[in-house]
Amino acid sequence: MEKTRIIDLHTHSLLSDGVLLPSELIRRAEEKGYSCIAITDHVDMSNLEEVIGQILKVCSSPAGTTGIEVIPGVELTHIPPVLIPKLVKKAREAGAKLILVHGETIVEPVAPGTNRAAIEARIDILAHPGLITPEDVKLARENSVCIEISGRKGHSLTNGHVAKLAIEYHAKPVFGSDTHEPGDILTPEEVKKVCLGAGLTEMETDRLLNNAWELAEHRGYK
Repeated sequence: MEKTRIIDLHTHSLLSDGVLLPSELIRRAEEKGYSCIAITDHVDMSNLEEVIGQILKVCSSPAGTTGIEVIPGVELTHIPPVLIPKLVKKAREAGAKLILVHGETIVEPVAPGTNRAAIEARIDILAHPGLITPEDVKLARENSVCIEISGRKGHSLTNGHVAKLAIEYHAKPVFGSDTHEPGDILTPEEVKKVCLGAGLTEMETDRLLNNAWELAEHRGYK
């Protein structure tokens, strides 16, 4: 049987609140069997350009040119909804290839309306969107915004809700570990268990993983 290519489009290094150097994060993911990861450290108005610049340095260095593809990205975090479109534009101009927004997870108090503003801004992935509404899931599908099935403790509590609506309204779910430390980097088998635990079938899980690859390829990575 062909080995599953595994991809993770949501990780953090010590450039924000992770504990690993970007180069160590890349190596640990490679050792777990990943073919591609995105480094998506938390940013807001205060650190966006600095963090993106540092991630771009990693991606252009030997640490970023191993056997694993590394996508420079960011997770816009606790941004007032009205400012999200401006920050999305600024992040893309600064060189981020993948834009996530920290969604309305039930375990952190981001501002109400964050999910809708992020989807309207046509970001790439709405991370851990919590009790997202059917209307926002429909809009995510129309705007080609992926919605995340989270591997992170706490954020994952609403995975079943997210998965159900994604399937019902034909939106594109993707998996994200939301890695902050070594133990958060899941094996391919663990990723599948998280997706199956959210209520997805084997076929839907395979499609979810393919969604992430399609997004990566759209951003120039294979």
